[in-house]
This record gives sequence, C-alpha cells and structure tokens, in this order.
Amino acid sequence: MTAPVPVSTREDGGPYYDQCGNPDATAGHDRCAARRELEPPRFCPDCARRMVVQVDPVGWTARCSRHGERSSR
Repeated sequence: MTAPVPVSTREDGGPYYDQCGNPDATAGHDRCAARRELEPPRFCPDCARRMVVQVDPVGWTARCSRHGERSSR
C-alpha cells in the first residue's frame, strides 16, 4: 500500500491528507491510503476543508471554497 500523498502544506508547516483531513503528523493513515486508491479526495490538502466532489465515468472534480478546483484529468 502506498501512503496518501499530501499535495501542499498548511500554514504551520505540515500537509493535510485529502481523505481524512487530519495533519500528516497523526498516525493511522493506512485506511486513507486504501481509500485513496478507489475514491477521489474529500478534504482540501491546503486547509482541510470538506470539498464538493463530483464523480463521473471519466474521472472526478473536487472544489475547495478557498483553493479552487482539482481534478483527475
């Protein structure tokens, strides 16, 4: 299993995971890694806010109210 890849860092220096919204310093991200293989991100890696996610047959789009849109395309 691969660990979830944090995309960017928060203001205090550490990234958030996009599946659980917790900082990377917390333990127990094995479940996040398993979910990341099958599901789109649910939390913004920049601010840990819940994102609006839309899944279609071709991929997904996730939008953070502060940091904009990310997609699988």
